[in-house]
Amino acid sequence: MSAAVHWQGVFPAVTTQFREDHSLDIEATARVMAALIRDGVSGLIICGTVGENTSLSRSEKAQIMEAAVAVAAGRVPVICGVAEFTSAFAIETAREAERARVDGIMLMPALVYSSKPFESAAHFRTVATAIDLPVMVYNNPPVYKNDITPDILASLADCENIVCFKDSSGDTRRFIDTRKRVGDRFVLFAGLDDVVVESVAMGAAGWVSGMSNAFPREGETLFRLAQAGRMAELMPLYEWFMPLLHLDARPDLVQCIKLCEHLVGRGSWRTRPPRLALQGEDKAQVERVMAEALAHRPLLPDVGLPALL
Repeated sequence: MSAAVHWQGVFPAVTTQFREDHSLDIEATARVMAALIRDGVSGLIICGTVGENTSLSRSEKAQIMEAAVAVAAGRVPVICGVAEFTSAFAIETAREAERARVDGIMLMPALVYSSKPFESAAHFRTVATAIDLPVMVYNNPPVYKNDITPDILASLADCENIVCFKDSSGDTRRFIDTRKRVGDRFVLFAGLDDVVVESVAMGAAGWVSGMSNAFPREGETLFRLAQAGRMAELMPLYEWFMPLLHLDARPDLVQCIKLCEHLVGRGSWRTRPPRLALQGEDKAQVERVMAEALAHRPLLPDVGLPALL
């Protein structure tokens, strides 16, 4: 593991809260962050996919960065997503994150353009060398159409501030392949909720989680049980959680996660267009999954989480 950062545990991909007119509700967003920290999560990811990064203006992203740093107050790391169309735009956003004093950035491939491997590597290197912040490389080929393979990652091993790899491909073999190439050069993070236990078994030190927005204590407990190898206690929790975790793998994951968050009173279901609220059977299905989960919400084993006041 890189000595440059000590990122581990559950980092919810925090939702961005909007008012009825779809304007940014920074106060509600700050309350969501504060509640997650209160419940014992290990870090925050802001302005990620679940945070509707690409629906935000530059000034709105800056407001969210500043709010997150203020709310966290050094208690947990704050990592900001950077998702832009060009390397130059990504550098501008990354430098804004530096000014806001976040703890690192989660850098996505250049959006829209389907790049060749050497272009993907060049994008990550160009942005990383323009800033001093630690960088988490974010791989999500189903969504962003660019696959950051272990070979590409290995080609970036000499870039000192690229310190972490988040994989949302669902292929946990990637973690083994990466270690075979570069050892423990990068901190490894799970990025897809419904393979988190398998990812921990393959060496993931952290989890960027969608559904932990709605169930942060369950998420952190699951992760810590997996790290400790407490399988007998882990499996009933994982089986209870799995229908919810599957929602993170859908194209409409943001709407699903926000609806779940709304149903447990942690945030609003409201998304910014072009994302629209779930309707019909899609909404009913999520509501059924939530009703079943809440009716059988398990008692959690002790993993050292702070007591709720």
